[in-house]
Amino acid sequence: MAFQKHVLITFLTVLFLCVWVPVVQGQPGSPFLDPGAPTYDYDMALRLGMDVKLLFPSATPDRIIVNLTADPLSSIAVNWRTDTSKVLGLVEIAEATDGPQFLQQVRTIQATTDSLKVCPPDEPAVVAHYHAATIDQLVPGKKYVYRVGEGAHWSEWFQFDVPDPEKEGLSFLYFGDAQNEVKSMWSRVIREAYRTWPDIDFMLHAGDLINRHNRDIEWGEWFHAGAYIHATIPSIMTPGNHEYGKGVVLSPQWQPQFNLPGNGPKGLEETCYQINFPNLKVISLDAEQIDESPYFLEKQVQWLDSVLQHDPRPWTALTLHYPFYSTKPDRDNPKLRQHFKPIIDRYGVDIVLQGHDHAYGRGMVSNVASGSQVVAGAAGTMYVVSVSGPKMYEVSDDPWMDRKASNTQLFQIITIRGDELQYQAYTATGELYDAFQLKKRKGKPNMLINKIPDTPEK
Repeated sequence: MAFQKHVLITFLTVLFLCVWVPVVQGQPGSPFLDPGAPTYDYDMALRLGMDVKLLFPSATPDRIIVNLTADPLSSIAVNWRTDTSKVLGLVEIAEATDGPQFLQQVRTIQATTDSLKVCPPDEPAVVAHYHAATIDQLVPGKKYVYRVGEGAHWSEWFQFDVPDPEKEGLSFLYFGDAQNEVKSMWSRVIREAYRTWPDIDFMLHAGDLINRHNRDIEWGEWFHAGAYIHATIPSIMTPGNHEYGKGVVLSPQWQPQFNLPGNGPKGLEETCYQINFPNLKVISLDAEQIDESPYFLEKQVQWLDSVLQHDPRPWTALTLHYPFYSTKPDRDNPKLRQHFKPIIDRYGVDIVLQGHDHAYGRGMVSNVASGSQVVAGAAGTMYVVSVSGPKMYEVSDDPWMDRKASNTQLFQIITIRGDELQYQAYTATGELYDAFQLKKRKGKPNMLINKIPDTPEK
């Protein structure tokens, strides 16, 4: 976790966001009365209608999440949160058994612990300890059981599987923006996705997980929505513009609560990175830094060209928040195409997974001299824009889209086996809305086989 190097930035950010003042001790019945636990402005949170169980930490671990590491077949990262009475964090891990025998084979890993204080304007301050550990020595195809905590305060035991792509292929869920009303309206989407395809290997979030980058209650709702799914299915996420605040300041919670690879350009740790399976390379680009910083734009151009040239995989999936081709009328990202599409075309990136436009659209497209967007079935790269939360924009009639939808919450399942990629998009109610297949062809672009259901566009 590349958190320590950002302590000064986080401190300065918090300094400008709030002034720490004496607060009221937790009320009777509050979960925050443990001896040694910090005090919180419990009354203020209640006056604001906040769910204090989601906002304030306790000695018992919460916001437990597993993330993919750069070496996803031998290790997995786990993070969680406690109050500041817990200065030590431990992970207990064993290979899963049919009964409680695994308890005889538990090994313990000590986490690193960092402290974070955040206080958006006119909201209670939240002070917490974030614990991060990497579980190593894993074996592909095996099932493991773990818990996190320390002393008298532990989580339940969670199970996860290490994928074995050479035998079973890979499958993952892709979500566009959750962003708004996450507890109320996004929960059903991630839970329907898990119910539809419980044996996925990881989840990918294409930015704007929440609406305001530093609101701890919004992060609490995001973790609540996924609940134990976050703790059992590894996630990766790329930041959206709503994960950034004014001055292009990354959410202070991002690096403490996630544990993503730091193998991208210096200064973009855990936002621009790559993950390598034997059959799939997954790349995250930091779209907001591309848009706002000429320096980090150029650094990501150089880095992307290098990793695709020197360390290729049979399949490549690229994720970033801003779309190369927009679904929204009168919205366009020519700078993104100018700098990155030549690289995508040169190395034959297979699929680009995006968000931001709060609608659905996908197709194979190519630039022409006039700057317009035309269908290019021979291009080989599929561009997808999707949305999983309730915030919606109008969708355009641009011809680049083979399938589009407005006012529809969706999730997508992508499966890779051998030389075939299968893609399915489902609505929040579990209806199959879109599907296609990509087939590898030696020396040629991917073959696209559309499998669009015989249902009207939304």
